[in-house]
Amino acid sequence: MADSKVRVDLETVKRFDRPGPRYTSYPTAVEFTEEVGEAAYRERLAMANATPDAPLSLYAHLPFCEHRCLFCGCHVVITPHMPVAEKYLEYLKRELDLLAERLPDRRSVVQMHWGGGTPTYYSPAQIRDLFGHVTEHFDFVPGAEIAVEVDPRVTRRDHLETMAELGFNRLSLGVQDLTAAVQAAITRNQTFDETEKLVRQAREVGFTEGINIDLIYGLPLQEPVSFGRNLDQVIGLRPDRVAVYSFAYVPWIRGHQKKLDPESLPSAEVKLELYLTAMERFLDAGYQPIGMDHFALPDDELAVAANQGRLYRNFMGYTVMPASDMIGVGISGIGEVQHGFFQNEKKLSTYYKAIDDGRLPVARGYLLDPDDRIRQYVIQQIMCNFRIGKEDVARRFGVDFDEYLASSLARLEDVREAGFVVLDDEGLRVTPQGRVFVRNVCMAFDRYLMEKEAARDQERPVFSRTV
Repeated sequence: MADSKVRVDLETVKRFDRPGPRYTSYPTAVEFTEEVGEAAYRERLAMANATPDAPLSLYAHLPFCEHRCLFCGCHVVITPHMPVAEKYLEYLKRELDLLAERLPDRRSVVQMHWGGGTPTYYSPAQIRDLFGHVTEHFDFVPGAEIAVEVDPRVTRRDHLETMAELGFNRLSLGVQDLTAAVQAAITRNQTFDETEKLVRQAREVGFTEGINIDLIYGLPLQEPVSFGRNLDQVIGLRPDRVAVYSFAYVPWIRGHQKKLDPESLPSAEVKLELYLTAMERFLDAGYQPIGMDHFALPDDELAVAANQGRLYRNFMGYTVMPASDMIGVGISGIGEVQHGFFQNEKKLSTYYKAIDDGRLPVARGYLLDPDDRIRQYVIQQIMCNFRIGKEDVARRFGVDFDEYLASSLARLEDVREAGFVVLDDEGLRVTPQGRVFVRNVCMAFDRYLMEKEAARDQERPVFSRTV
């Protein structure tokens, strides 16, 4: 595959760079409604419990940070006051208790991820306490993926030692950019030495594999030369995986981003060059492209799964540990249970009140209909494995691919003309060049995007740009 030779001209970027979903779910969270709440969640949990041998995925949202980074698009709570965060842990454990009551026969976990915020905002003792509460109710299957996001600025060696002892086997380190001027612009000051030290210590305490580094392109003041130096430094650390995310500049959604100077953001041409620079550097260093924004060493399980066409994606990211149901706990946590999405309350006060009332703290959700499930599968396969087979869809859903998805295939004309996809008798395949625009390919299959595209206010789009 000649991915390292991918070249995209500016006119193509201007043509296809438009707001679009990242498809961490389909339908996207925009379609969630308050009409789907706790009663529906309880019903779907009962259905999930009826398949006791099936594994679960578990996501815990730990939202606290001491300081806000201006680029951040996550749901966070900024406070230096530990008692506020301590109270949250108690309620999180109570939510786990409520869930366990609804899943008396379904307790095996194949994947757990702690995200934030900054999970290592908490002390090693608090991490041990929360982990112990999880294992009171749930059992990890052999080989389970147990992952945590860490901030090198606050994570200490005793954090790493505790997590390694508990069984965490994947670390995701937030780095974003190592250039001082960029860090000042986004109010995240993090030296390379801090990052290197944490990677070294992680390996010393037992994380011999499973280290991921997150980078972002499109941040204020980024430019290809300095970003290239960042990439060389990261490659020198030899992480097992790297995520290179496009910066989602949505100040009308994330108010704190209004503090960023829009004039300091890279142009569309420069932003594309940043991405292509990252792609070329990582491929030259022996990494394989994974999905739309990840790279992994050839022996990493993500790379192996991608080569075999069995990569999977959920709200926690790319994984080789698919589970039929995923439970999300904590404020704003999202789960997918028995073909339904359920999102928790986003405010601490309403989250606490629901639990005090003995209710699961669901604020909104969405129940997938048969059409949603077909399109969800097609989009997921394209996002993960860059292809979808017609016979596969027919076998799984009993529909003729060409006939059922005729309107979507017609909407692919522009990306086919641009050389992004190949459509033949076997199915659809995304070309190396098309991987840059894979979100645009998936948008053709999005029923809700089709319905709302004309009416949507393009001055206030709900999605980030696709490039």
